[in-house]
Amino acid sequence: MSSIDTVLMTGKPVATALYERLKPRIEVLGQKGITPGLVALLVGDDPASAIYVGSKTRKFEELGLLAETRTLPGDISRDDLLAVIAELNAADRFHGLLVQLPLPNHLPANDLLESVAPAKDIDGFHPFNLGRLLAGNPTFIPCTPQGILELLSHYGITVAGRHAVIVGRSNIVGKPLAALLSAKQPSGNATVTLCHTGTANLAHHTRQADLLIVASGQAGLVTPDMVTPGVVIVDVGINRTGDDSPKGYHLRGDVDTEKMLGIAQAITPVPGGVGPLTVAMLVSNTVLAAERSAGVVHN
Repeated sequence: MSSIDTVLMTGKPVATALYERLKPRIEVLGQKGITPGLVALLVGDDPASAIYVGSKTRKFEELGLLAETRTLPGDISRDDLLAVIAELNAADRFHGLLVQLPLPNHLPANDLLESVAPAKDIDGFHPFNLGRLLAGNPTFIPCTPQGILELLSHYGITVAGRHAVIVGRSNIVGKPLAALLSAKQPSGNATVTLCHTGTANLAHHTRQADLLIVASGQAGLVTPDMVTPGVVIVDVGINRTGDDSPKGYHLRGDVDTEKMLGIAQAITPVPGGVGPLTVAMLVSNTVLAAERSAGVVHN
C-alpha cells in the first residue's frame, strides 16, 4: 500500500484569516466608541496558566482591544472570588470574563463558572450557554470546539456523512464538540461516537473513525495501530514531557504525530495546531459579546 501525503493542518494561517475578518467588525465598534474588552482571572501561581493567559491578552493588545488580567492569591476563599466575579460582571468596560482553569483544589470550579454572567461567558462554559448549544441555538460556542470547526473548514475537510470519533468527554471540548459535529448544520451532520476513560477497547472505536479528535490529556495515547489509513486527526492534547533540554521538557500531543505521517490524510501538529484557534475564538467571542451589548448586528 502506498504512503499517503499527509496534510499538516497548522492553526496560524487559519487564525490569521479569522483576525482579518474580525478587523472590520472591530472598526465598526470603534466608530461607536466601543473597545471590546476581556478580563481574565488568574488564581494562584500556576506557570502554565500564566503562559496561557499571557498569550491570550497579548493577542487582544495586538488587535487594539482591551485586555486585563486580575491575579488573585491561590488561597482566596470561594466567597471572596465570587465577589470579584460579581464586580466584573457589572463592569461595563469588560464584555468578556474568563476564569482561567484549573483552579486551586479548594475552589469549586462549577459554582464559580456558573457565577459568570452568561452574556460575558465568552468561554461558553455556563450551563445556560451549554444548554443553548445542545438545543441547536448557541449563544457562545466553547472556543476549542469552535476552533476545530474553523480549522476543518479552512482545510476543506468535509464533516457531513463522516464517522467522527471523539476521545475525551469534558465540558470544554468533548461534549460540546459532539453536539456541534452531530448538529443538523453545514459544519455538522456527522455520526459521532464519544469515547472516554471508561471506554472498553478504545482502539476498536478509533479504527472506525473517518475523523478522529483526541482530547484525553494523555501524551501519545493514540498510536498508528489504532487508526485506519486516510483518517483525519485533530490532536487537542498538549502535554509536558520531561527531557534534558534547557527548558527541561518538550510538548507532546495525545497522538504520536510523527508516526501518523503517511497514514493520516491530515493531522494537526502539537504545538501549533489547535492552540492558535482557541485564542482566535476567544477574541471572536469577545467581539461578538461587545456587538450584542451595543446592539450591533453583523452579517
